[in-house]
Amino acid sequence: MSESNNIEIMTIEELSGYLKIPKSTLYKLAQEGKLPGQKIGKQWRFGKRSIDRWINDDQSGEAR
Repeated sequence: MSESNNIEIMTIEELSGYLKIPKSTLYKLAQEGKLPGQKIGKQWRFGKRSIDRWINDDQSGEAR
């Protein structure tokens, strides 16, 4: 198994459950470019590692 097979990709529904944030809020953040994700056709996809970095970066920014 290669390293690339370990990358977890989430749908908006999965991300909503993971972050415990409503889908409507995630759509808004993604469309505004504030949430790391990629729109493929009409659907959004999010890399778990990118989301985890986004959360950690956001928290460190609030502490300043």
